Amino acid sequence: MAEHAGGAAAGGYLALLRAQARSQAAYRTSFVIDLVGNMGATVIDVATVLVLFRVTRTVGGFTLREAMVMVGLSSCAFATADFAVGNVERVRGYIRSGLLDAVLLRPLRALPQLLLMDLPLRKVSRMVFGLAVLLVALGTANIQWTAGRVLLAVLAPLAGVCFFGSIFVASASVAFWWIESGEIGNAFTYGGRDFTTYPVTVYGGWFRAVFAYGLGFAFVAYYPALALLGRADPLGLPAWVGWAAPGVPVLAVGAAAAAWRAGIRHYRSTGS
Repeated sequence: MAEHAGGAAAGGYLALLRAQARSQAAYRTSFVIDLVGNMGATVIDVATVLVLFRVTRTVGGFTLREAMVMVGLSSCAFATADFAVGNVERVRGYIRSGLLDAVLLRPLRALPQLLLMDLPLRKVSRMVFGLAVLLVALGTANIQWTAGRVLLAVLAPLAGVCFFGSIFVASASVAFWWIESGEIGNAFTYGGRDFTTYPVTVYGGWFRAVFAYGLGFAFVAYYPALALLGRADPLGLPAWVGWAAPGVPVLAVGAAAAAWRAGIRHYRSTGS
């Protein structure tokens, strides 16, 4: 019985995904333009770093090749999370319009439905470009490869995807209490992407303490990059922190799941 229910749910999710693929690919020229245009944000992020290094040999104590490892980890993780989970930020619109009521009435979990209802297939190009940046950065950074570093190079971007995905879900959950919370959420999602693009050493004071360690953004790209490059942390944390960094998103996923469940329980229909 349970297997039958699980199969029916999987079939429902697959039907939603197929419907999205058909609707988004119906106008092929528009879809292709969207594919190309969506690489723009990541291209600009990378170009900004390259322009910055044209006027200085190091930033925050790191060379261009070392910084590009952080850029690659950040870009790959954020682009993938934005593709898979980013559209959850539309939940505030669904609450306002009453569409969330219809979602909750279906015999499927609300979050997977919301993610598949508007899965932005056009963002695949951004995800592929982010992965390409990471591979090029890892290949040109003179990393002394070991089995451990190969494993870390695979786990770190996956952990980054989980971390950014958690930020998307947690910030979207605020809409259950505060419908106009969009700009606050963007500060942590897109602001977090920008923060992780550069070495943590360029930030200082309370800002670094809050974003790097309090919210955990330093463990997305900076500390895994230190472990891959074999560099000591200029800020004084021990080397094992870089190897343990992929475990930090586990805490973020737990916090985001708790926030989402609390929001669903708190939600009362708009009555529309």
